[in-house]
Amino acid sequence: MAINFNQIADDFKHTNWKDPGTWAVAPKIVVLIAILAAIPVIGHFVVWQGQMEELEKGLRDEETLKKDYLAKKTQAINLDLHKQQLREIDTQFGALLKQLPNKSQMDALLVDINQAGLSRGLQFEWFKPAAAELPREFYSELPIQVKVIGTYHDMGAFAADVGQLPRIVTLNDVTIETGKDGNLTMDVTARTFRYLDEEEVSAQRKAAAAKKAPAKK
Repeated sequence: MAINFNQIADDFKHTNWKDPGTWAVAPKIVVLIAILAAIPVIGHFVVWQGQMEELEKGLRDEETLKKDYLAKKTQAINLDLHKQQLREIDTQFGALLKQLPNKSQMDALLVDINQAGLSRGLQFEWFKPAAAELPREFYSELPIQVKVIGTYHDMGAFAADVGQLPRIVTLNDVTIETGKDGNLTMDVTARTFRYLDEEEVSAQRKAAAAKKAPAKK
């Protein structure tokens, strides 16, 4: 069947678009195709686009919830292990804390350090604890300037003895010089530490807070 394009063109030319009842077949088909094509386009922008955005947001939220769930599940599985590790840390901390003397034990510790040198035949030029302790968060540090004269072997034994004391003592800033008589002179800063009692910790925190507080006008 041959298509009469001239007739179709004439139908469009004489179509009264305000009166669909008088339209010829060709205009009706074109308008129907246009409506069918417009429906999905309008539906996409008016309805489906919002739904697609909500779906994508839901997928992202689902992924986030899955990650949170897995993280919490891992924490729950390892909870007993974390508790055990915390107990071990508390035990180790307590053991270290016991190696720090309190106020009443500091004098005895200073005597122990001095005695360690004397027992190795070292001659003390000076043994000068600092006039004031250096406060830290939960302990204080006491530097002691020490100068001794003796042989290399005796100085090494003295350092080993200090390291084996039941309390923590470190030797820092060590300098050794050879004297005219062949003996060595060792200049060293011994540092020992003392844990603060509850009253001292409280007072230290109050002092720190007072420094941070803005000055009143």
